[in-house]
Amino acid sequence: MKAAKTIPSVLKYFLIVSVYLLLFVSLQNRRSKTLLATTAVDSSSGDLRIRPGYTNYDAYIRRQLNKTLNPKLRKVWTTRDWDRKINVFSKFFDELKRENLLSNSSKSLSIGARVGQEVEALRRVGVADAIGIDLVPFPPLVVKGDFHNQPFRNDTFDFEFSNVFDHALYPTKFAAEIERTLKPGGVCILHVALSRRGDKYSANDLYSIKPLSKLFRRSELVRVRKVDGFGLDTEVVFRKKKMIQRS
Repeated sequence: MKAAKTIPSVLKYFLIVSVYLLLFVSLQNRRSKTLLATTAVDSSSGDLRIRPGYTNYDAYIRRQLNKTLNPKLRKVWTTRDWDRKINVFSKFFDELKRENLLSNSSKSLSIGARVGQEVEALRRVGVADAIGIDLVPFPPLVVKGDFHNQPFRNDTFDFEFSNVFDHALYPTKFAAEIERTLKPGGVCILHVALSRRGDKYSANDLYSIKPLSKLFRRSELVRVRKVDGFGLDTEVVFRKKKMIQRS
């Protein structure tokens, strides 16, 4: 009789434990989904909106690689667009040199450089120490790198340029990595679109420069001007603040 009473008690115990385990797993799954959603929209505001649809970071990377590895696009970038884009970028960089925002001695980085037209343009205007990063390398102009996690040490560059801000899934991380790898006093140039939306591969939409000023917390806004940069209409210039020496 005692054994008969014990069996239901044991079953009841395991049933209760099973219910608690199911609740715990369900709660963890919800927390994971919430964390992913929160991370993806950590920079979202009225003037900066992260596009929905990415279930995880791998899905985002695969989406970006669909464009970067597209053989038709890569052929266009290295043939028909090659000289045209280099000429336009060279004019941009020459003007920055006249404004003392860039010099021949500037150690320079182009972020999201694809096949390296910006890097080649920098070298042609006299900035010899220039390199680009992209998910797919294009030697010798572009090395492999993710702009959310740059493969460089702190305070490496004097100058960083990017026209792919709209492709950043995590704008906060994008800006933080630029500020991390820029030397104090270094210059960051962003070409962004405010009057039109990006292509189907864009991960965010920017509607004013206000979010950029908030993202670049360790930098001062130098100036903003209108440009005609292959669908991008605004040039934003930041300078990383110099460290204050405490006595």
